[in-house]
Amino acid sequence: MRINVNDREYAVEVDGNPSLLEVLREQLDLTGTKYGCGEAACGACKVLINGTPTPSCITPATAAQGKNIITIEGLEKEGELHPVQKVLMEEDVFQCSYCAPGMILTAVALLENRQQLSEQEIIEGMNGNICRCCTYPKIVSALSKITHKDKA
Repeated sequence: MRINVNDREYAVEVDGNPSLLEVLREQLDLTGTKYGCGEAACGACKVLINGTPTPSCITPATAAQGKNIITIEGLEKEGELHPVQKVLMEEDVFQCSYCAPGMILTAVALLENRQQLSEQEIIEGMNGNICRCCTYPKIVSALSKITHKDKA
């Protein structure tokens, strides 16, 4: 089977119906996507599939065929971090960073078509991503800086 990941075409084996997460980590060596709960409840494994945050732990690899998949490794362009990555680093948001890939990709999708978001909209949009270090207030604050940068 062939899949498109981070704007690159790959041939992968799908014997035994592996999850997209397994294929990304074990066959493509894209280990930024993390295994968390295995039940799509924590968000650590989220990738963007056609721009939508999707839990790769429960998504069969075969379901990704013909779709555009973006992992955390695919956000950097020409040596530049994505604005979401930049603000979260500048604000020193994460502690252990295990949740960071899923959080970042969810935030990228949330902010893709919205220039202005309230804190409540950010909270609701980030729902489904668990941070065991409980840095939620810092995450919301940092993302608010992106959505309100034109008002400053």
